[in-house]
Amino acid sequence: MKWTKIIWIFGFLFLLTQCGSKEAKESKEYKPIPSDTTSKRPLTDFERYVLFEKGTERPFTGTYWDHFEKGHYVCKNCRAKLFDSSAKFESDCGWPSFDQAIKGSVKYTKDNSLNMERVEVSCANCGGHLGHVFDDGPQNTTGKRFCTNSVSIEFIPE
Repeated sequence: MKWTKIIWIFGFLFLLTQCGSKEAKESKEYKPIPSDTTSKRPLTDFERYVLFEKGTERPFTGTYWDHFEKGHYVCKNCRAKLFDSSAKFESDCGWPSFDQAIKGSVKYTKDNSLNMERVEVSCANCGGHLGHVFDDGPQNTTGKRFCTNSVSIEFIPE
């Protein structure tokens, strides 16, 4: 009886690893970058994961969470203008936070994953996942907090 359980567990683990290997070997298709807005460099696997599989980076690890230079932020995939630096504020959440996006630059989608009710924000041009928007931003402006993955955006200095 004991050996049967052990064999069953190993068999189950073997199947799990095989399923994972198959998924990892299959090439994933990502939305192509329009030729007139080509990125400066190809996307890394992690950038593709966040932008097209709705991943996220760990808090306080991204390039822009505490970055406050003047300029604007563009989509890492298609380089569409998303946020002006004047909309960025310090939120202490560990991700870049903006109180508004450039009009028409983002798309909003209801997101009920992780047993939470949130609003996903993605690039209106290419559909790349940027993060989520919450209603706990600065009350003296819009009251919104666009919680954005650094890996999804790129800063263009003024």
